[in-house]
Amino acid sequence: MANLAQNKPSGTGGNRGQSIDYTAIARSQKFKTLMQRKRSFIVPMCIFFLIFYYTLPILTSYSNVLNTPAIGAITWAWIYAFGQFIMTWALCMIYSRKAASFDQISDEIIEEHQKGGA
Repeated sequence: MANLAQNKPSGTGGNRGQSIDYTAIARSQKFKTLMQRKRSFIVPMCIFFLIFYYTLPILTSYSNVLNTPAIGAITWAWIYAFGQFIMTWALCMIYSRKAASFDQISDEIIEEHQKGGA
């Protein structure tokens, strides 16, 4: 199966007519470092997002904390729900910026592999 990916040029991306040895790339230290950086960024962000997202239905279902008025007739539940929209947009912007740095490292790995270094 690894040989299939190795011998089959992809239609997109930076292979420039060369076959890519994905196994060699996956074994390289730079690739392992990239994967560790991605994991150390994505996992905490996902955990934060899920906790923040599921806190609203849990608090509104099992407590009255968010049912108290915050500003006039607007309760904390509405403010928290609006905050979820802001948090989602913010996380998307943060991830977009971070993904650009991941892409840059990926391009460096591909260039390094194409030059013969692994």
